[in-house]
Amino acid sequence: MDIAFLFPFILLIGVMFLMTRSAKNRQRQAMEMRDAMEPGTGVRTIGGMYAQVKEVRDDTVLLEINPGVHALFAKNAIGAVLDADEYERIVNGETEDEETPVVPDDASSLIESDDDAGDDRVELGKDEAKDDARAEAKAEESRKDDGESGSRSDS
Repeated sequence: MDIAFLFPFILLIGVMFLMTRSAKNRQRQAMEMRDAMEPGTGVRTIGGMYAQVKEVRDDTVLLEINPGVHALFAKNAIGAVLDADEYERIVNGETEDEETPVVPDDASSLIESDDDAGDDRVELGKDEAKDDARAEAKAEESRKDDGESGSRSDS
């Protein structure tokens, strides 16, 4: 057998091995994170809800969503275990440092208005192309007119 024939198969097996290895590492890290939960820890569920851990069971976690409001979640539903400072910052709505860039909710603030644009605008030549097309159409029309109304003299 030729080694060139086996090379794609060896490459495919190697890629599959690396993919399964990285997936196992992610699963292991997620399990370690979930095992680190203890009562009083702040968490974020995979649905994006923030809560505080009240009780950790074998496969489930009892979370306190608001004072006196409890919900039972599967451990797999926990997306992240948060530091105490980060959890307090998120739940209490405290803003971060002033140096953090503000991301706009929509793209309208990212573009300049017509008043702000000034001479920095880049013309793409659309108007010139229209003018050229009109000029060519007029020239063609005048050539047709000259050909029809003109008389040929065969002398």
